[in-house]
Amino acid sequence: MTQQAHSHAFAPPDSKGGRHRLVGLDRGEMAALVQDLGEPKFRAKQLWHWIYQHGAEDFAEMSSLAKAFRARLGESCTAARLVVKTEQHSHDGTRKWLLRLRDLQEVEAVYIPEEDRGTLCVSSQVGCTLTCRFCHTGTQRLVRNLSAGEILGQIMLARDSLGEWPSPKEGRLLTNIVMMGMGEPLYNYDEVAKALRIAMDAEGLGFSRRRITLSTSGVVPMMQRCGEELGVNLAVSLHAVTDEVRDHLVPLNKKYPIAELLKACRAYPGINNARRITFEYVMLKGVNDSPADARELARLLRDIPAKVNLIPFNPWPGSEFECSTPEAIQRFSDLLYEAGYSAPVRTPRGQDILAACGQLRSESQRQKKAARDAAAQPAAE
Repeated sequence: MTQQAHSHAFAPPDSKGGRHRLVGLDRGEMAALVQDLGEPKFRAKQLWHWIYQHGAEDFAEMSSLAKAFRARLGESCTAARLVVKTEQHSHDGTRKWLLRLRDLQEVEAVYIPEEDRGTLCVSSQVGCTLTCRFCHTGTQRLVRNLSAGEILGQIMLARDSLGEWPSPKEGRLLTNIVMMGMGEPLYNYDEVAKALRIAMDAEGLGFSRRRITLSTSGVVPMMQRCGEELGVNLAVSLHAVTDEVRDHLVPLNKKYPIAELLKACRAYPGINNARRITFEYVMLKGVNDSPADARELARLLRDIPAKVNLIPFNPWPGSEFECSTPEAIQRFSDLLYEAGYSAPVRTPRGQDILAACGQLRSESQRQKKAARDAAAQPAAE
């Protein structure tokens, strides 16, 4: 395991003597800030390029900006990102970062290399409200939402680690983003959307919307808006074929039951046979893995352009579940294939560093604000 850390953590812009955080600003906000500093508007585009295409954190590196402007930026702004508390490398190439935020809370991000792609699992919240019973992240109660800058910071940190600045056009190691880390992204929609728009900006981080997937446990009222405004791929954490079982596994189902969720999936903008919805289905021994469950799942997904990711359950300390047997998982997959659905079995990755699906859980706990502020004070500039 390797560990890295930046030498400075900066105060948030609304704190006394704090600096404006540039990572997370959209084009309009950056233009307004540049003009507030007395510079012409075109400087905003230059600054944007240095931050989002070159990954520059030090204003001294921004050679196309006038020295006087760089000095003013250094006095009033910061392009610093997240503090890396630890970086772990799995034997299978997976990397997991524990990231410290400005208020000393922590989140995790995971990079998974594969032959044809490299995928980054990005967190949207510190903790999670959903308390899904099979998910380790769900045992960590929600502390707060992440800002757009904190979401983007995870992507930029992965580029740092992979040596991918300036942003490469071809031959990328980091090709795909999944909002599938800690938290429910549709419960932090505004900040997630802002971050993803910058990630998808051709002059920003330059990711195609077809390379971005947002995973939800089924926040039905937000799904349509997500499809209309962002047009990213949708993944839905289904995990059961009856409301009784899903109520137990995914408590959100009591609010938005399966029929309502699938109706929203059928209405998701832009879905077709080329752009299918992915249904995540964790395989739990004796709970949701019978042949009858597989047949019912095929019936439920009728008329939805869909594929099903079968996820062998990743054990974690204190879990009440066991993983389905390999034979049961293969039988389940075969029945879905026979019904016309792609149903690959996901190969567990990063298990040795607790980086596999459902295993993310930082040690951040809710602290009293006064205690957090006191602890953060020495690190603030």
